[in-house]
Amino acid sequence: MTELLNNREYKKEQLKKLLRRIHEGESVEKLKEEFRAVLSNISPLEIPLIEQELVKEGISARDIAKMCDLHVELFREAVKGTDELEEKGLPDGHPLKTLYQENKEIMKDAEMLNLYARTLATTKDERMREEILGVLEEIVSSLRMVGFTHYNREEMLIFPYIERRGLTAIATVLWTKHDEIRAMIKQLAELLGKRDEMPWEDFVERFKAKASEAAFALSDMVFRENNIFYPTLRALLSEGEWKAIRMQEGEMGYYKVNPPAWNPGVEPLHPWEINPELSVEQLLGLPKEVQQALKGQPLEFDKSELRREGDIDLGTGYVSVEELKAIFEALPVDITFIDRDDRVRFFSPGERIFVRTPSVLGRPVQLCHPPKSVYVVNKILRAFKEGRKKEATFWLKLGGRYVYIKYVPLFNEKGEYIGTLEMTMDIAPYKKIEGEKRLLDWRD
Repeated sequence: MTELLNNREYKKEQLKKLLRRIHEGESVEKLKEEFRAVLSNISPLEIPLIEQELVKEGISARDIAKMCDLHVELFREAVKGTDELEEKGLPDGHPLKTLYQENKEIMKDAEMLNLYARTLATTKDERMREEILGVLEEIVSSLRMVGFTHYNREEMLIFPYIERRGLTAIATVLWTKHDEIRAMIKQLAELLGKRDEMPWEDFVERFKAKASEAAFALSDMVFRENNIFYPTLRALLSEGEWKAIRMQEGEMGYYKVNPPAWNPGVEPLHPWEINPELSVEQLLGLPKEVQQALKGQPLEFDKSELRREGDIDLGTGYVSVEELKAIFEALPVDITFIDRDDRVRFFSPGERIFVRTPSVLGRPVQLCHPPKSVYVVNKILRAFKEGRKKEATFWLKLGGRYVYIKYVPLFNEKGEYIGTLEMTMDIAPYKKIEGEKRLLDWRD
């Protein structure tokens, strides 16, 4: 028994030495094989203890965090084996490969969260506590972005494709789990912010428990995605669908990866453009868990047509003239459009701040203002047409109203000036708003 304990202590010392060598600037690649040899015989439960000893011996928590990518990667590889073949055959920049790469980063940060939460709970030194708390704040702040990037892209860009094919249950379950994780990470951030409002022992115990829960949920989601969701997507989505996703995903951003451009040379296919029915080949390509879940449950394909006869193509959707009129009538803003020749061509029929009657249509905008202010109107329009200004804003009080007015120039796809839009609204009710009222707070 003594020999066994001594052997384990020896390996722990070897790992500590390797981490110190990285800290001192030695090449990570040069040490990789030595790390692998040591980690292959260390229990997962020993890693936090070794990290803690490093902190006690003077290596800062921030430096350990910088080293984490390597030793977490090698540790997972040594303990679990190299089974990450999911990305095989996927080119760089492919949205699915990006999701796999992000999951690696999420796993690393989840493990870091758990590690430092446990280390914090056993650290007595005040300076070390502050150091670790700083690292934890950075980790939690980073993990909050998982919901805004990784999960958001799945929910907004990918779920519509599987929903059209009748796999709504998969999307619903995953989205529910996403929101649970978002809430867990938000709680961690709030707990960190309130740490001075409670006894230290209460704070660290609560934080350690919440961090462990969040780390497990994040890891569990990575497992679900890598082993069930992503193989499902790979079996179902075509290159055209992935291209459409790639064209849009930059708007939501990525989690700690920066994928290169990717273009498979096919036309993009949006959810409403696909044939939702599944072929036998697609069904057989699904993970066994999904195939099992679909047995005896016929899929309800969504075959609804997006564009109807007579619809107007607005670039970001299709509406009828009747619907468009109703939309303008419902907007809590007064809109007037002036064309490139400075003539009034349209005003919205809904909420009005300033009186508009059909007699104004076709009238030069200069004649719609008092003579004393016409020169200012002309200055604004000239600045818009010359590209010197992108907006002109004003606000004034009219009785009980607080009126905000905004003018913006409009341009076509060629960059040519086509007119100016005036937007006017009473912002008095909005200035009174405080706190939050969320969708789930609504009551009928």
